[in-house]
Amino acid sequence: MANNCRMANWLAPFLENSPVTSQEELADKLDVSRATINRLANDHSKLKRDRAEAMAALLKVTAEDLMLNRLPWAAKTSPPVDDAAVTRGKRLGKAILVATVEAGAWREVDELDQSDPEWVAVPPDDKYPDATQEVYAVSGDSMNALQPHPITPGSRLVAVRYDEIAFRAPLRDGLVVVIQRSRNGGQERELSVKQVAWFDDRIEFQPRSTNPKHKPIVVEHDTWEDNGVEVAIVGLVRDVIHRLPG
Repeated sequence: MANNCRMANWLAPFLENSPVTSQEELADKLDVSRATINRLANDHSKLKRDRAEAMAALLKVTAEDLMLNRLPWAAKTSPPVDDAAVTRGKRLGKAILVATVEAGAWREVDELDQSDPEWVAVPPDDKYPDATQEVYAVSGDSMNALQPHPITPGSRLVAVRYDEIAFRAPLRDGLVVVIQRSRNGGQERELSVKQVAWFDDRIEFQPRSTNPKHKPIVVEHDTWEDNGVEVAIVGLVRDVIHRLPG
């Protein structure tokens, strides 16, 4: 992720956890000038998709991790599991509440947020037990008519990171996913939950709502842009937690 308050060097943590030992070595392997990498390291907005893909192969992360300035190993670090937390004979795990999903709500990305993360107890995922689980808070009514299980405001979604399981879970009709749209060089993003509809020439990420203001996000198969706005799948929704008054 990028923001309007730049980190001194967003690239440093990726280098520290990779086989590449320095920015100079990275520049040499990419066959670009060291000044180019220095400028990039101090301004995430200069990172473009083709450069991210080349860097990802060297740094042993995904292009999506670099585009979002997301440290993949950070999400896998969780506090000890509470031995008393048991559901149906299985221990609960814990996942970070990472963001709010709300169609139409563009928010500035704050990479310098130092607040303590909120951990949520979640059941283990039986299909993708090795994938990172993340939790999203639901705001708005863009999926309040999803069948057979509406997603209502105040719910929480338990998702697995899609970049980790994409090769095992290709997109198909009916999947429910967390979609990220980015604009202004990544300084702003919108996170929303949508249902996949697959067509021969395009993919539509469709709202399921009683509110007609919500429209689908449409991308062609050879591009991941919607009217010039970059689109990415960040999570595959696996469970919905509904909170009841009490």
